[in-house]
Amino acid sequence: MTTSKQGNASQRKEALPAVLVLEDGRTFRGRAYGAVGETFGEAVFSTGMTGYQETLTDPSYHRQVVVMTAPHVGNTGVNDEDPESRRIWVAGYVVRDPARVPSNWRSRRSLHEELAQQGVVGISGVDTRALTRHLRERGAMRVGIFSGNALPDEGTMLAQVRQAPEMKGADLAAEVATKEAYVVPAIGEKKFTVAAVDLGIKGMTPRRMAERGIEVHVLPATASAEDVFAVEPDGVFFSNGPGDPATADHPVSVMRAVLERGTPLFGICFGNQILGRALGFGTYKLKYGHRGINQPVQDRTTGKVEVTAHNHGFAVDAPLDTVSDTPFGRAEVSHVCLNDNVVEGLQLLDQPAFSVQYHPEAAAGPHDAAYLFDRFVSLMEGQRA
Repeated sequence: MTTSKQGNASQRKEALPAVLVLEDGRTFRGRAYGAVGETFGEAVFSTGMTGYQETLTDPSYHRQVVVMTAPHVGNTGVNDEDPESRRIWVAGYVVRDPARVPSNWRSRRSLHEELAQQGVVGISGVDTRALTRHLRERGAMRVGIFSGNALPDEGTMLAQVRQAPEMKGADLAAEVATKEAYVVPAIGEKKFTVAAVDLGIKGMTPRRMAERGIEVHVLPATASAEDVFAVEPDGVFFSNGPGDPATADHPVSVMRAVLERGTPLFGICFGNQILGRALGFGTYKLKYGHRGINQPVQDRTTGKVEVTAHNHGFAVDAPLDTVSDTPFGRAEVSHVCLNDNVVEGLQLLDQPAFSVQYHPEAAAGPHDAAYLFDRFVSLMEGQRA
């Protein structure tokens, strides 16, 4: 929901005014950053101190305006190797103190230039600490960013923000997923074939599987169970993605078909919520969500604590300390966030299926959860044996 005019060097030097308007009426004034125009979405904050390029190109951020809690953003510019998808997906970008000049041997252009080129409206010079505290207290909410010399009055801007669609009830996966199936070949000897249902997949995810000898067939979000089984997969993967899992009836039905067949299954982020629904659990919207690359999670199967990368505003409503009976056997919560006890992983005890709520592909890091891809390989090895 973005309308914009391309930014350029002269516009940046002129420090065009910009204003951020939250749906509860609070406003923050700053300077235009990136494209000039207006945009709307859900205001969320990310606590990562690095990895902004991977954040911007993560399809899970579709229709969200991301507030960076790190005060200085853009130091390393933008390169052509680190994007996680074909484009920037965030609806808007909010930073406090953007780098004036990028400094990195891989940089090809500045972050400001990349945002402008892709039509992403942002704002800089904002007290992101105050804005983050506001969102923590009041919760994620709709927001608009307006920039340019002729800004509407605050009443008009607020009315526009309140007319924007909410994230709750949004069905977005098909908007960001591939339209055509494609294959990521195994690196080295091919050991397994995996059907990956793309609900907003990041590019590093099939690459991590390919590094383990897996040929990955990435399928559209609209793929049927027949499409999945046509690949003759050794395992099935359900990816991350945007939107409200309560709307994802089609992926849930496909996952149930996979569970009925007993094919090894692995889901991350949105895929974790899909597994929760497939097992009969509910989902709910978090007050302000988990976003960033520094979230502590305990793997209850080992007792180890991992620092993990998150991007989710919804969670699975499952009992933390009891084993649940489901249509597909017994299930339990395998991972828990140590900040707030939110469910961060599920596993079936009678079938080869598990999921986590976070991103183990380590783009932009950390690497603590890379073992989960090995755990998926182990399930497929066990099934084959």
